[in-house]
Amino acid sequence: MKKPLIKTLSAAAFSSLFLMTSCGGGDAKSDSENLSADTTKVETTEAPGTQSSSEMTYQIPSPKEMFVFIKQVAGKNNKRVDMLNNPDNAKNYVDAKSQALNFGAYSCDLTYCSIFEIGSNALKYFKAVKQLGDGVGISNIISVSTLQSLEKNMGNADSLVSIADNLYFSSFETLQNSQKGNTLALAVAGGYIEGLHIACNLVKYSAKNPAVDRIADEKFTLENVIDFMKKYESDAAVKETMTQLEGLKNVFNQVPEKEEGALAVKKEKGTTVLGGGSEMQITETQYKAIAEKVASIRNSFIGK
Repeated sequence: MKKPLIKTLSAAAFSSLFLMTSCGGGDAKSDSENLSADTTKVETTEAPGTQSSSEMTYQIPSPKEMFVFIKQVAGKNNKRVDMLNNPDNAKNYVDAKSQALNFGAYSCDLTYCSIFEIGSNALKYFKAVKQLGDGVGISNIISVSTLQSLEKNMGNADSLVSIADNLYFSSFETLQNSQKGNTLALAVAGGYIEGLHIACNLVKYSAKNPAVDRIADEKFTLENVIDFMKKYESDAAVKETMTQLEGLKNVFNQVPEKEEGALAVKKEKGTTVLGGGSEMQITETQYKAIAEKVASIRNSFIGK
């Protein structure tokens, strides 16, 4: 699969979009349309005393589009929850670092349950997100009314996904706007690793499996995550976590990229598509090495 062309929106715009499309507020986008954008753009300003006061832009990944893609190509009837972080573990996270990392992880688990229509577990993970949201200081975002909306829309898959995704981005936006950049960096890392862990558990290696290629492309998302975290690496917890992610990047770097030549523009069903760029060439051994490294990092995050 080629290095993805990523559309970005500001977090505020992305959140507003999903507020309009959830619970009957407008027509929900189709899965194929949603696949076109798998990050949101977070704009931040350098803190006083840092190298520059210029505005900087980073791309924050959402697990939604990867899960939608896997559901489409690897089986929509998958209802596994054994690879998720048990919501009962939420009470064990009492320090700032573990709360932030697992706020991200549980937010990802909630998105997974919503996309794969595991409604009863979605409610459990919402409560875990709420508990850790209180810990990281954004309890005002995760409201009782959101829980009521989840309960009301248990049989409506599109609404569940919209509610979960809106909560994901509005929570991260609030952390940004509250000047909790170090907490946001850890939450992003926790969500990214949890999503990749789930994906590696759902997708068995096959050279012709497009979902394997999709996971290989997560190298590029990882680079975005690390670039974002560098802004807050003066924080010891962020620095330690970023070092772990750089270790994963080193494993990804063992997968060669095949250059496909110059970008070409073509039309597909009325949509402009850019071709060319880099294509990952992943073997079964490399795929297993990535999955094992992800599992190791993830286990350190959740305290397993």
